[in-house]
Amino acid sequence: MKKIILSTFVFFLIGTATFAQIETEKDYSTGEIKVNFLNTILLGSVELGYEHFIAKDQSIGIEAHFNDRFAYVRTSDSKKFDATSIQASYNFYFEGDETGKIYIFPFLKYRFGEYTEISDGLLNTTDMNSFLLGLGGGYKWIFNDKFAFGPYASIARGFSSEVNDTFAAVEFKAGFSVGFRF
Repeated sequence: MKKIILSTFVFFLIGTATFAQIETEKDYSTGEIKVNFLNTILLGSVELGYEHFIAKDQSIGIEAHFNDRFAYVRTSDSKKFDATSIQASYNFYFEGDETGKIYIFPFLKYRFGEYTEISDGLLNTTDMNSFLLGLGGGYKWIFNDKFAFGPYASIARGFSSEVNDTFAAVEFKAGFSVGFRF
């Protein structure tokens, strides 16, 4: 777990340094750090993200999902997810003003880890290593060009036959992000 957290931190650090090289206009925030509070409360999944604005209405995003789960599959003592994922997105903001905007985001996600389940006294393990390609959308309220929060939902298609055999090929997720812009 320490290696995963350290790797994610280094990934964010490199991403921030790279994005800092891109010139942007001075009349809007250039970055946003955010967390998905809904899934932290409901699922125990910690989803941290960073968006870098390359224009007033477009941004590149990266997220790390710790204790990631497939959609909203219930777990019990006999079922356990031990997965982490990294997600990259390109966000398009439109239809709104400076206090709130609708946005959509195509994304690519890579999940790694495993899912274990005890069934009929046998331990079954599913390798969760897979790529997902998806599209999401949501709404963000923005206050003083510093705080941003709002709901979003996404749908993705997984490309692992092992995961698709255990769960489904299509995954639906939703959340409520809270962020700070700088």
